[in-house]
Amino acid sequence: MNGDRRATVAGFAGAVLVLVVLFWFVGVDQILAALASADPVIVAALVPVALLWLSSWGLALYTVLQAIDEPVSAPKAVMLYTAAVFANNVTPFGQAGGEPLTALLISKATDSEYENGLAAIASVDALHFVPSVGLATIGLAFFAVETVTLGRNLRIASVAVGALALAIPVAAYVGWRYRYELEAAVVRLLTPVIRALGRLVPRRSPPDPGVIEHRIEGFFTAIDRVANSPRRLVLALAFSLGGWLALTSSLWLSVTALGYDVPFAAVLVVIPVGALASATPFPGGLGGIETALTVLLVSTTGIPAAAAGAAIVIHRAATYWFPTLVGGGSAAALGARRGEEPVVEDE
Repeated sequence: MNGDRRATVAGFAGAVLVLVVLFWFVGVDQILAALASADPVIVAALVPVALLWLSSWGLALYTVLQAIDEPVSAPKAVMLYTAAVFANNVTPFGQAGGEPLTALLISKATDSEYENGLAAIASVDALHFVPSVGLATIGLAFFAVETVTLGRNLRIASVAVGALALAIPVAAYVGWRYRYELEAAVVRLLTPVIRALGRLVPRRSPPDPGVIEHRIEGFFTAIDRVANSPRRLVLALAFSLGGWLALTSSLWLSVTALGYDVPFAAVLVVIPVGALASATPFPGGLGGIETALTVLLVSTTGIPAAAAGAAIVIHRAATYWFPTLVGGGSAAALGARRGEEPVVEDE
């Protein structure tokens, strides 16, 4: 626990350092001046937009949980997803760091096995890649038609989007085609690792290899259920698309609040490509995402760097700090409800 706390503190310290360098380079006074000019009505509108994003992706989780026969109510699924956002935002490496904690929350909320919760959140996170690449492709197509040449940063973005557009279907096909071989390989690789870690836990014996294999098989079985539910897959993708459009609208409104008129297609590129920066070792991609979004926004729209930095501050307040606060409350509420379950006494 102390190691995890130190890693989190170190992650936030690194993120703050990156933000300080970014704001110093862009100009702190200029950013503050731009923020002071923001339209308060438009800024306030970002709160319901952020809630729409959280609700859309929460409903994607709701749909996936139905597919693996671990149903919960739609409001509870939205609470679970906001708790997942909190976990992603306070652990290093974003989703990769937050997924294990989110899986635990889901398994407790649904009274299911841990591997089912992990399969659910992993499926939702994987599904999010599909509409994000589609939206970025649409945005880049707009620039290809409207401009003669693409700038350096847009060319890099084009390569990143093209690589993802190729890699996602190839990975999906190969993973599905050789899923049983993949499952066997994961069992072989993880069993000695898990048993070695189990020996480090005081007063606990390492888990039996058969138990580990059963758990891993349960994870892949849950993934199979999601893949074999095409109607629910399409519905989950629709909810995911709605969430991406809400995120895109948040940034577009943030720029609009500062008095700049930018094409919505530009933000369609900025948001998905900027999201790749969440893979940085900082909690929730803090620092890395702000830097990537600022650079991309200037490249795609031509607005001043200070205005781009101010817009990113407004956007991230609505999509990072606000969800972290709401998600922390959701995680606490889910934990409290779990603790308040009635105990049946013997008569």
